[in-house]
Amino acid sequence: MNDREPPGTTIRHIPADDWNRAQANGKPVVIVIRDRHGVEWRRCLFPFAVAGAVVLGCWGLVAVLCALLDFAAHTVTVIAGAAGPIGIGGGVTLRLARRR
Repeated sequence: MNDREPPGTTIRHIPADDWNRAQANGKPVVIVIRDRHGVEWRRCLFPFAVAGAVVLGCWGLVAVLCALLDFAAHTVTVIAGAAGPIGIGGGVTLRLARRR
């Protein structure tokens, strides 16, 4: 290997001027190689777990609200059916629900 030229494709991030200056002065060149490849899944697991918990909580809240509204609608129907027609006076009546 020629000491005056930077290494070929193994260390592309070192500029040739810096490499030549370090070789001329005799200073060491420190090369840091990161060996991490791809995505670190442990770092992504917590945000996905939190997002999943939020989604499940929202779906649970929607299901409970739907059940509560369904119960309220059935309650109003039963009460209106039991009350019968409501008269205002002068012959005007309002039927809240039909008899079955």
